[in-house]
Amino acid sequence: MPNIVEMLHITKDFPGIRANDDITLQVEERSIHALLGENGAGKSTLMSILFGLYQPDAGTIRIRGKEVKVSDPNVATALGIGMVHQHFKLVHNFTVTENIILGMEPRKGILVDMHKAEQKVEEISKLYGLAVDPKAKIDEISVSMQQRVEILKMLYRDAEILIFDEPTAVLTPQEIRELMQIMRRLVEEGKTILLITHKLREIKEVADVCSILRRGKLVGTVPVADTDEERMAEMMVGRQVSFHVQKTRAKPGDVLLRVEGLNVKNQKGVLGVRNLSLSVRAGEILGLCGIDGNGQTELVHAITGLTKVESGHIFLRDIDITHLSINERSDLGLGHIPEDRQKHGLILDFTLGENFVIHNYYKEPFAHWGILNKKAILDNAQRLIREFDVRSGQGPLTPARAMSGGNQQKAIVAREIDRSPDVFIVVQPTRGLDVGAIEYIHKRIIGERDKNKAILLVSLELDEIMDLSDRIAVIYNGEIVGIVDAATTNENELGLMMSGALHKAHEATQTGREPAHV
Repeated sequence: MPNIVEMLHITKDFPGIRANDDITLQVEERSIHALLGENGAGKSTLMSILFGLYQPDAGTIRIRGKEVKVSDPNVATALGIGMVHQHFKLVHNFTVTENIILGMEPRKGILVDMHKAEQKVEEISKLYGLAVDPKAKIDEISVSMQQRVEILKMLYRDAEILIFDEPTAVLTPQEIRELMQIMRRLVEEGKTILLITHKLREIKEVADVCSILRRGKLVGTVPVADTDEERMAEMMVGRQVSFHVQKTRAKPGDVLLRVEGLNVKNQKGVLGVRNLSLSVRAGEILGLCGIDGNGQTELVHAITGLTKVESGHIFLRDIDITHLSINERSDLGLGHIPEDRQKHGLILDFTLGENFVIHNYYKEPFAHWGILNKKAILDNAQRLIREFDVRSGQGPLTPARAMSGGNQQKAIVAREIDRSPDVFIVVQPTRGLDVGAIEYIHKRIIGERDKNKAILLVSLELDEIMDLSDRIAVIYNGEIVGIVDAATTNENELGLMMSGALHKAHEATQTGREPAHV
């Protein structure tokens, strides 16, 4: 197949950092071409140049053999280039159809022809197997459905070259499998896909070719079928990487976190958590797994003070924190790596240094008599940047908004682990991180456990849950349906519990009914 995209000798500088350094990328038509690299390696920058969001300082772009200047996204769209961003660009109070047609509305006189638009959306969604409700509002549909809307936005505009930036970062394993199928179907229909990802397994599953970037430079381009995950990881990080965490057997102590009979409503006003009880001991990691939307978010928000509790109690050691403020819980020794890094983890318009001290900016050594000690804040930020390899152009002075998603995540993890709280609620800690960063953060989480901290780990990554946890609690429909020893369970058992199959079989046995086939 001929090359549909050629990016030749692309260089791009930002204040304090060279994001792309003389990169040449050639993409064959009707292929899935993966871009792999550490957080901050320059992958998203390179694709943002192709989509017209940035202009290169040097280099040229050819589309279908013709040199082009992609001055803005409108030019990219006209050239048949579409992009699904890591953080979706949707208007939440608009419908699915309104988002898809925005800027390209079909007209009936002076009015928008919504009937025609909805028909076209339905046609495209059926053609590519992207089932959506054209009339549903964005804030009423799941994250995976929102992603489908972003894909349909590209297809509505007749895009032939589709850029996916970390498309699986917020998806469940089942949703990831569905997305992989959608990608293959798109290629069969003649599309070309550029896939930015950190997940080696996904590259092996779906990509034809993989280009690997490290610190802004192209390390190499390899055929995926002939290259194993270990080799790609080594090329990406520059060293051998361990895919499994090493840990000793846990030695649990006293119960530090106790939840009793908790009931919490979800956004729809119905109970998302139902009469839930669990406990986490000092010196152990309790993993919480379940299919997304089964009460994990509501439970975490209740424990951390982000939402109110309908009934039940939450105890930190023996102190009832059920109705305490977020700050009061923090002062008592509760830490939290949140699910949504941009909404709950960072103040995006603050600098990196300011975000590092967000919990204790008013305390010594960061303040004295109400006056901020800027040197102490700067020194603290530089230490954490070095320790956790947080990459940014201007170091502590970098606005959080200007950092890559992966480096935003590393900044939050650095801040929270550095606090070393007695009870630690850790949600999706390695979302959007490369294998090198994952390896390091997993070691640090185990290190906190070994300091006798109590850790509740919530993750959609079963591998992560099984690797890090000492015990695993499975949540289904807002209830804990079982707690198992991580060392003796397996993915099959957990999968059955997550689907509710074992729970239903148990209920049937208790009532004397024949259990359903599972």
